[in-house]
Formats: sequence, C-alpha cells, structure tokens
Amino acid sequence: MGGLDSGRLSMARSCVGAILAGGEAARMRGAPKGLEKINGERIIDTVSRCLGGASDSVVLIANDAAAAEWIPGMRVIGDLRPGLGAMSGLHAALSATGADVLAIAWDMPFVPAGLLRALRDAGETADADIAVPRSNSPWGFEPLVAWFRDRAITPIEQMLDAEDGRIGALAEHAKLLTVDVSSLGDPDELFFSVNTPDDLAAANRIALRV
Repeated sequence: MGGLDSGRLSMARSCVGAILAGGEAARMRGAPKGLEKINGERIIDTVSRCLGGASDSVVLIANDAAAAEWIPGMRVIGDLRPGLGAMSGLHAALSATGADVLAIAWDMPFVPAGLLRALRDAGETADADIAVPRSNSPWGFEPLVAWFRDRAITPIEQMLDAEDGRIGALAEHAKLLTVDVSSLGDPDELFFSVNTPDDLAAANRIALRV
C-alpha cells in the first residue's frame, strides 16, 4: 500500500492524461454525461483541467461522432477493440500514445489534480504497473481514476482477448499499487460519478461545499 505525498511529482517519464468519455447516456435522457454542468462548468472541462495539472498532455477517448467538437483542438482517440467499456478505452489510450497514462472517467467532477499527481508519482516511484486510489468500491480501490505504466497494455490486451471487461480485475493480472488519499477528502465524494439527473443535482449540492 502506498501513502500520499502530493508535494513531489516525478517527471522522469512521459505521461498522457486520458479522459474516458464512455458509458451509456440513457440515464441522463440521452445527453452525454460529461457535458453536463456542475456549478456552471462542464464536467469534461473540470476533468480536463485537473488532468492537465498532472500530465504532460491530455487526450479524449471517445467513440461519439461529435467528440471532436467537445473540446476543440484536443486529440480524440476511438476504441481499437470496442465492446468492453472502459477496458477498451484504456487499451486505446495506451496503444495510441505509447506513454504512461493517467485516466479518469469523464463523469467524475471532484477528483483534484493533486490526487492525480500523487498517483503518478507513487506509480513511477514504486515501479508499479498501475497506481489507484483506495476507495469504498467493491474492489477497495477506484479503477476509473488511475495511473497506468505503458507496459500495462499487456495485461489489458490479455483481458480483452478473454473478453473480460472487469476493470477492477486488473489487480489480478498486474502489479497494482493502492494509494491512501483520505487526506484529500471523503472517497465517496472524491469519486462521485454523475450518471442520472438525481446524481447531477447531488453533485451541484456537493460543489457548494467543496
């Protein structure tokens, strides 16, 4: 297990931030989740800004035909092996960039840049394949806020070959480091995801006090 040291960021390796813009929008009445606004700002813009503070560049992982219009000028990468959700998105990011990847789902508005920097630094320092924050998820960590070393593409491809899209199950196939981020806030709020109109209303309430 790793501790949190957000005061130091190793810059020895190239790292690309990846916005994972996947997931069905049915529960948001068909509207793309990341384009919803929290406290007046689109979630995708919040996520992009935080990734930009922890990585060397940012790309958008999306299959939507309109994705190029979401953040003009940002590189858009589509799934190379579609059909397995976030696992397909991570594979696309690692394949297309050839670099380490800091990934975050685009419906998570409260992940701070300091947390992302801490994951990157911890993963690089520990020579891990994947660095993830400890959370209250069934896995015990948050798999959609994570740093991936470039070589993590190998276990990801193995899982894609097995048609296994369980993103949390990467812990069974790779050297995974879990980082304690409790000093940054309540994990249930840090990793809150907006999937429904009720979630959007709750997120706006949270934004008023964070």
